[in-house]
Amino acid sequence: MSITVEAGQEADGGKVAPRRRRHWLSWLIVVFLAGWAVVRVTGAESGSFLTQLMTLTPYSPVPALLVAVALIRRDRRAAIVALAACVTLAATVLPRAFAAGEPATGGTSFKVLTINLFGRADARAVVELVRRLQPDVFSALELTYAQVAALDAAGLPALLPHRVLLDERGASGSGLYGRHPLRELHGLFTPIGHNMPAAEVSLPSGVKVEVVAVHPNPPLGRMVEEWNAALAALPPPTTGPIRVLAGDFNASLDHRAMRDLLAKGYHDAARQVGQALTPTWPNVRVMPPFITIDHVLADRRAGVRAVEVLDVPGTDHRGVFAELRLPS
Repeated sequence: MSITVEAGQEADGGKVAPRRRRHWLSWLIVVFLAGWAVVRVTGAESGSFLTQLMTLTPYSPVPALLVAVALIRRDRRAAIVALAACVTLAATVLPRAFAAGEPATGGTSFKVLTINLFGRADARAVVELVRRLQPDVFSALELTYAQVAALDAAGLPALLPHRVLLDERGASGSGLYGRHPLRELHGLFTPIGHNMPAAEVSLPSGVKVEVVAVHPNPPLGRMVEEWNAALAALPPPTTGPIRVLAGDFNASLDHRAMRDLLAKGYHDAARQVGQALTPTWPNVRVMPPFITIDHVLADRRAGVRAVEVLDVPGTDHRGVFAELRLPS
């Protein structure tokens, strides 16, 4: 009799231990998802890991829902928490799949193209995009001396004859090319990270627009604080000329630093037309792009007519083209 009881107890104990491990593992996953939702909603991300994690927020509702379904029979409390995290995260993401309003039609057209050239983008392909899209301004990031020469050789000056360039040997170079006269702006803000030239564009209608080529360092490791400072330093819109920020922000709409910048008086052009979930990086052969860090931000006085996200051979970023409509 005693032998049977001891064997049964040993068997039960063998079953209980894995069950407890599964219970704790389930709650560990649920707490992680719930914490993700809290950080996203409150903007409490700090440090490199959480800052990087926020770029993956558009994908987070799916695992949260799967965890909720998997736990519904085993642990309803954990399932409810996972479902709450799913709903919260989805509420921050799903609106981006829909246009914020009707596309703008009135006013003066102003077209902006931004591409992180990665220092080695196919110059002919870039020029062909410029020829097809006819941007008023092209914001070029990671613009090297060699890339400037390649673009010139491919015929860019005939399409965009005006320029304000701060090109470099490496990734810190940037530049603005214009179809219309550009006047370099000094002292508009203090760039932190890569070169970020600013220029005033004079359109034939007499309307003036201020454009900044944006490219802070990525929020990796100790550069997180610098990245936050770089986005905070970008100039807000004013009551004067319409202001446009275009480039590789190394930030998504799920970053508090980006939302704080938008709150100064900008809107994300892709968000306005329901394309803010279209990823822009990394555009390489081994994997498709999965995060959205390249943007055109426009003064809220400007409307958005259309946005196109573009594949560009030779660079790991997709380009972003936006047609804005400026108030007359």
